[in-house]
Amino acid sequence: MSNVLVLPRPAAKHTSDDHQQQPIQAPSEAAFVSAFGQLLPPASYLQTPIGRAAYYSLPPSSSTPTPTDSKIGRVVLVHGGQTPALGLLPLANALKSKFPNAHFVLIDLWGHGLSDTPLVAHEPALFHSLLESLLVHLEWPNAHFVGYSFGGATIAPFAAAYPHRVSSLALVAPAGLIKASKFDELANSYLRGGDGVSEEKVQEWVFETLEGGPLIVPADWKERVARGEVVAEAIRDWEIKHHRGHRASVVSMFRDGGVLDRQDAFVEAARTGIRNVSVVGEWDGWCKEKDLKEVGFGDVVVVPKVGHGLVRQRVPEVASVIERFWKGL
Repeated sequence: MSNVLVLPRPAAKHTSDDHQQQPIQAPSEAAFVSAFGQLLPPASYLQTPIGRAAYYSLPPSSSTPTPTDSKIGRVVLVHGGQTPALGLLPLANALKSKFPNAHFVLIDLWGHGLSDTPLVAHEPALFHSLLESLLVHLEWPNAHFVGYSFGGATIAPFAAAYPHRVSSLALVAPAGLIKASKFDELANSYLRGGDGVSEEKVQEWVFETLEGGPLIVPADWKERVARGEVVAEAIRDWEIKHHRGHRASVVSMFRDGGVLDRQDAFVEAARTGIRNVSVVGEWDGWCKEKDLKEVGFGDVVVVPKVGHGLVRQRVPEVASVIERFWKGL
């Protein structure tokens, strides 16, 4: 028997006890800070019936809005698969420098950072419920949402399901528009799972597909962290080693959470009329300008000579696009 943790699939039959199972607890904040420093503010926690999620609050610098940022009061940033909220801190800080009177919140999605792994299928509704619970917890009627990669694939359908909660959408290299048919039959057997499929091989394939090959942690990552840098590869490696539910969450998200074949959900989001902007890298294999325009997201800015990592590699350009968009609302 395999010792690999496999989360339920959405089609599986559930019992009344499913949501009573204790989640896999996240690592401690002290352990995370000892590895990566206190770049984020101290974590706050949101307790839900299926687990505890961590979020990080960057409150307004003053209570008096300036003319340039009076429209932007509340912002939620949603990270991608594998790299937790800390990976979006450079973008959050850049936006906060332009909108100092806005309240920014970053959240660790299930199985990432300091958030637990609930023992349920990681389907889109699970993450929509998490975002709705966050807004209820914060007592925010709505917010401007920024989503990167899987975060983009989450906030666009969230806007369709909860349009009254979303003031605007900023999608950065959103996942969700790749078709499963682009992968070969072996990969699709991994996506389907079931009898005869090695879950160890599934895990290996998902992580190498997301990483673009084996995970390589820079040798100088500790020195870079000491200088205040966010080294995403080191964070991902730490989660694999220290968060017992991380691998299972990532695999479940990839299979069932909305990474693939979500064109219809994006079309529904576009039809809400909620104002939006998208930013993609010229070399990104996960999201192309034409993919977004085909599903109704017409305001797309392409950042040249960069791939899927533009959210950290090209922070000034990404922040400038969102700044322009927000000031035009």
